[in-house]
Amino acid sequence: MPLEKSPQPASPGHIAELADQCVQCGLCLPVCPTYALDRSEAESPRGRIAIAAALARGEADPTADLRTYLDHCLACLNCETVCPAQVRYGELLIETRRLIGPMPGRPRRLLGLLTRPRRLRTLRQIARRLDLARWKPWLARRLAGRPTWQAALLTLPDHAPAPRVRADSARPDQPLLALFPGCVASVEDAEAQQAAVTLLQAAGFAVMALPAFCCGAMDLHGGATAAAENAAKQVRQAWHTSGAGQLVSVTPGCLGTLRRALPDVRVVDPVELLAAHAQRLHFRPLKQRAALHLPCTQINVAGTGAALLQLLERIPALEVSSLPRPPHCCGAAGSHLLEFPERAARLRDATLRQVATLAPQLLLSSNIGCRLHLAAGIDTQGPPLPTMHPLTLLARQLQQETR
Repeated sequence: MPLEKSPQPASPGHIAELADQCVQCGLCLPVCPTYALDRSEAESPRGRIAIAAALARGEADPTADLRTYLDHCLACLNCETVCPAQVRYGELLIETRRLIGPMPGRPRRLLGLLTRPRRLRTLRQIARRLDLARWKPWLARRLAGRPTWQAALLTLPDHAPAPRVRADSARPDQPLLALFPGCVASVEDAEAQQAAVTLLQAAGFAVMALPAFCCGAMDLHGGATAAAENAAKQVRQAWHTSGAGQLVSVTPGCLGTLRRALPDVRVVDPVELLAAHAQRLHFRPLKQRAALHLPCTQINVAGTGAALLQLLERIPALEVSSLPRPPHCCGAAGSHLLEFPERAARLRDATLRQVATLAPQLLLSSNIGCRLHLAAGIDTQGPPLPTMHPLTLLARQLQQETR
C-alpha cells in the first residue's frame, strides 16, 4: 500500500549531510542555466550547496542575498545528471527551501488563482467574452511596473480552453490507468489530456480521469510546506479511490511531486507506455517540419525524451528535430516565469534562438508551463509559430481502426 503521508521533513543535519556529498568538482557548472546567465559561483549548483550547508549548520542567516541565490534555482536537475558524486541536489534544494520558508514577495494571490482549475477556467471564459486578445498589448504596457502580472497576462492564451477531459473507459480485460489532470494543465492542456486518452486506449489501456486539482509542485518547490502537504493528501485520497494500477500525467512537471506523494505507486509519463506498445499505433502522413522542445522534467525526471522522439518519427513524412542543448532550460520552471520574469525571458530568448535555427512550421513541447512561456515569447517577437503538445499531434495523426 502507498504511504499515507509524504516523506518527513529533513533535519538541518540531514541537509548538511546531503551537502557534504558534493566534491566541488565543478562538472555541474557547464549544464547550469543560471550559472550561464550570471557566471557567478553563487548562481551555480555547488555554490547553492555551500549556501545550503551554511544555513543548515547555522553558520549563515537566510539574508535576502542568500535567499535570492536559492530562489533563482530552476530545479532543472541538469546538475544531477552529470554529478560524479551522485549528490541528490533536488532533495537538498526542496529541504533547504522548506527550512527557510517561502520567499518574501512570492505572488501567492496569483499562484492561488492558477492552482485552482475552476477559477482559472472561469477567468479564461471571461477573458474570451471581453476579447482580451484585442486589449492585451495595451494592458501589458499598463502593467510595465508590475512585471509579475505583466508576465501572467502575456502568458494567458488567446484561444478558448478545450473542454474538460473525458476518460471513463473501463473494460475489464484492459489494465486501468488513472489520468491526473492537474491544475493549469487541466484547463490549458485539456486537449493534450484527451489526446493521451485516445492514444492510450488505442494502445490497449483503459483510462479514467481523476478530479482536477493541483499536485502541490509549485508550493513544494517554493518552500510552502503546509500547502504542499495538503495537496499531497488530496493526491493520495484521489488515488486510493481510483482502483487503477498506474498513474499517468501528460505534464512532466507534475511527475516528481506525484511520485513524492505516492512513493509506492508507479507514476509515469504516458509516452513511456505508448512507446512500449508502439506497434499497436499507426499514423497518417504529415508533411511538416517540427521542432521538439524537451522540457527539463521530461529529460531528467520522466526520462522519456528519446521515446517521445521515436514516437513522433513514426508519423510518415514528418520532419522532427530536437532543440540543441544548450540552452538547458527555457526559464519557465513552474512559477519561476512569474517570480523572476526578466530572468525567465532571457532564458526563453536563448531557447527561441535555437528554435529559429531549425526553421520549423510547428513547435512541440510537453510541459504546459514551458509551452505557454515559449508561446508568449513568440507572440512578442514573431514570426507566428503554432505550438502544441506532442501527444496532441500524435492523436491527430492516429489512424483509428474501423470496426
